[in-house]
Amino acid sequence: MLFVVQFSIACACLAFNEDQQHKLAYEGWHQAPMELRNETQIYFNCCGFQNASLPDNDPMKAPSCSSVPFCQESLDNMKLCEESGDTCWMKLQNVINNALKITGGVGLFFSFTEFLGVWLTVRYRNQKDPRSNPHAFL
Repeated sequence: MLFVVQFSIACACLAFNEDQQHKLAYEGWHQAPMELRNETQIYFNCCGFQNASLPDNDPMKAPSCSSVPFCQESLDNMKLCEESGDTCWMKLQNVINNALKITGGVGLFFSFTEFLGVWLTVRYRNQKDPRSNPHAFL
C-alpha cells in the first residue's frame, strides 16, 4: 500500500503543468496572511504576485513594495518596482517547478527501491539452508 501511495504522489508531482502550478501559487498567495506575503517579497526580492501596481480593490492585495531591498536602493528602483518590476510569480515559478521535480524524482526512486525489496523478499523468502537438514525450510 505504501508503494502505491508513494508512487502516486511522485507521479502527481511530476505531472503538474504550469497552469496547475500557477493555480496552486495563486491560491496560496491569496490565502496567506499579509505578513507572509511581505516576507515572501523580501526573500525573493519581488513585488506583487502578478502585478506590482495593483488597485486598492484587487483581491490579491499585495503588501507595499517599500520593504523589498531592491526597491529601497533608490527612488528610480522604487518606480521600477511599482511599474514593471519582477513579480513574485515570476520568481516563485522556478522554485515551485524545481521543488516538484525533485520531490517527484526522489519519490519515484524510493518507490522502485521498495518494489525491489518486496520482489526480493517474495523471491528468496523460502530458500533452503544448505547447511541444515535438506528437507527442512527456514
